[in-house]
Amino acid sequence: MKRQRIEFTLKGIDKTMTAVILLLLFYGSVMVFSASAPYAESTYGDSLYYVKRQIFWAAIGLTGMFASAALPPEIHRKYTSVIGFSIAAVLLVIVLFTGGAIKRWINIGFFSIQPSELMKPMLILMMAKYMEYAQNYIKRNGIYKSGGLLGRIADKRSFMRASMYGVFIPTLIVFSVCVLIMLENHFSGTLITFCIGAIVIFSGGAMLRWFVGAAAVLCSAVFAVLFGTDYASERIDIWLHPENFSVTDETWQITQGLIAVGSGGIFGRGLGNGLQKHLYVSAPHNDFIFSIVCEELGLIGAAAVIGLFFMFVKRALQLAMRCETLFMSLVAVGIAGHVGLQAFLNIAVVTATIPNTGVTLPFFSYGGSALVVLLCESGILLSVTKNKTKSERERQV
Repeated sequence: MKRQRIEFTLKGIDKTMTAVILLLLFYGSVMVFSASAPYAESTYGDSLYYVKRQIFWAAIGLTGMFASAALPPEIHRKYTSVIGFSIAAVLLVIVLFTGGAIKRWINIGFFSIQPSELMKPMLILMMAKYMEYAQNYIKRNGIYKSGGLLGRIADKRSFMRASMYGVFIPTLIVFSVCVLIMLENHFSGTLITFCIGAIVIFSGGAMLRWFVGAAAVLCSAVFAVLFGTDYASERIDIWLHPENFSVTDETWQITQGLIAVGSGGIFGRGLGNGLQKHLYVSAPHNDFIFSIVCEELGLIGAAAVIGLFFMFVKRALQLAMRCETLFMSLVAVGIAGHVGLQAFLNIAVVTATIPNTGVTLPFFSYGGSALVVLLCESGILLSVTKNKTKSERERQV
């Protein structure tokens, strides 16, 4: 039998998705410069301090993105998923033995890496690979009206096998990862990771009835954490009753962020002309960069940000529907869910819709390793959604 040659190529990558990614990156880099300039000048004496580093990491990330996109999807299924997930899991354990009370970063020479950020795309790949493997068990679940909440069990043995392989085992994998992240005192990272895993599991064909039960357990666990730990419960109290806290201390960041959001109006003050970034909004180039977008570019600029993320998610889901294998489809759905969910949570925090959770805005918030990982993740998305080239189609005939 003739061995099929692996072709590394960028041919067939979706041009629309590539354009959306590059627009998000460009828009985000411009806003990092504008938002960080006063803080960088006062701290380092160089207004370009942060944007120079952001551009450097963006260049590395783009290299990784196009390299990931050039790889055949089968490479990601066979190797990236297993090796990447294993490395991320080891790093999640290592980080617990470093740092202080909040153990989230590992210092590696001239940069720091946050293992929980690496784990997000690797979990998507691993769960997509597993759910593809479990399909033979899930399809023979022994339920009339398969997938329905009230579907009648026809074959208990098939039902239990489907429950074991299609729900319990993948949920255990996701839960184990979430425990490691929770031990970092990283509640928002835990929540996002769990939701990412749940999206892939559910999209992979897990039964709805189990998801109803899992949702109930998750809500109970979330409430237990929120009201059972001082750190999380204080965030809730500040959000619900800001009048009980000092405007110069606990509610400073969110108050200044809301001032920035509200003062932008429809058209904003103009790029670079924002006032709240002048040491009012804390670290405006990080979690609260969206507030600076609103102040300087107004409702129009904010709508453009939201519109780009909407286009990212919509296009990724469209591409997922045309993928040739379940693995590819689940990876596209998982990445769409990750980017969309994280963007939603960040904007919700900045606008005080939910309590402050410390979630970054993808492509916009300053961060080296996080940006590189995000761009490589985008490359994986481009890889699994590639159209086959003519030569590839001919070899399959």
